[in-house]
Amino acid sequence: MFTKITLLSCLVAVLAQEPVPIISSQSVIEPDGSSKWNYESADGSSQQQVGQQLAEGGQAVQGVAQWYDPQGTVHTLQYVADENGYQPNSDDLPVAPEVPASVMRALEWNAAHPEEEN
Repeated sequence: MFTKITLLSCLVAVLAQEPVPIISSQSVIEPDGSSKWNYESADGSSQQQVGQQLAEGGQAVQGVAQWYDPQGTVHTLQYVADENGYQPNSDDLPVAPEVPASVMRALEWNAAHPEEEN
């Protein structure tokens, strides 16, 4: 019974939120397959994207999305998606730590001294 009340409360909270109005929106698809679209909403979030057909098939797109978190901090995500895959760029994305020097030395030694096959 507690679970049902909790789920119902969550559903009511979600449904009670007012929808965010879209201030502007544009979408264009050209005969050559290229496209561009963008929107901006009343809460300050926005997104823009352009795309073009690739000669070898498929499509390449690039764009940027921007939004504000509940504390008012702006977040920006730039991205490219093409034959090399999805490539996001944002200060919010985690960064891998540097490879320790001892590991680099071990990798270099292994590359210089390959094992002989029997």
